[in-house]
Amino acid sequence: MGVCGAVIRGVGLRVGAVLLLAGIWWAVAAAHVWPEVFVPSPGSVWDQLFLTSSVRDGQRGYSGHLLHEHLLASLRRIGLGSLYGVAGGIALGLVIGLVPTVRALLGPLVTFVRTLPPLAYFSLLIIWFGIDETPKVTLLFVAALPPVAVATAEAVRGVHEDYLHAARSLGARRWQLPFQIVLPSALPEVITGIRVAVGVAYTTVVAAETVNGVPGIGGMIRDAQRYNQTDVVILGLLVIGASGLLIDALLQLTARLLVPWRGKA
Repeated sequence: MGVCGAVIRGVGLRVGAVLLLAGIWWAVAAAHVWPEVFVPSPGSVWDQLFLTSSVRDGQRGYSGHLLHEHLLASLRRIGLGSLYGVAGGIALGLVIGLVPTVRALLGPLVTFVRTLPPLAYFSLLIIWFGIDETPKVTLLFVAALPPVAVATAEAVRGVHEDYLHAARSLGARRWQLPFQIVLPSALPEVITGIRVAVGVAYTTVVAAETVNGVPGIGGMIRDAQRYNQTDVVILGLLVIGASGLLIDALLQLTARLLVPWRGKA
């Protein structure tokens, strides 16, 4: 009963916070403190949700695509970029954490890429790969890789030597240690890095879809911004944020299943 009460209370607080923010938004829009092109009403955004999700008078959604098609296109790009970034980041972080020479050579490079804003090298990716899907996925890959690599490298370096000595004394071979001892021990921090990487990919998707990004939520936002359709812009931001919250919740659930001992040992 205590656990159920805590869950209900937590859900209630979240719902209350959302309703409070929606109420403030409605009040500001109703007071006309700023023109509607700056702060559209919640009702206007709600109407755009239905308009962009349906076919009316021969017009299909927004820019010829329904809202869920824009979302799925963006999620596909985010998924591919994050998948490549996570795989590359874990492999790179494992090597950086285990081999001091590699750490000295590649550590500064990873930090350098991590500090670059996405738009700084997106133009270069377009020159190299054109304006199709490749530069977009590559941009998300480059954005997602450094957080995972840094988290993995730091976690690997933090693995206690007693674990390695115990594994060797039990007959583990040298090549088995990184995969059977080091990586499982570092898994909690690696998963945190993955969550950060997926978040970075989400914040980068609008930049990735500034060029030929339709269908895509970022491309939809970009087109709406050009025509001062603020209600569509806000709708796109809300869709990205809601889907991001859902995926982060799934990652947290995965973390609890994979590392149930975290915080208990």
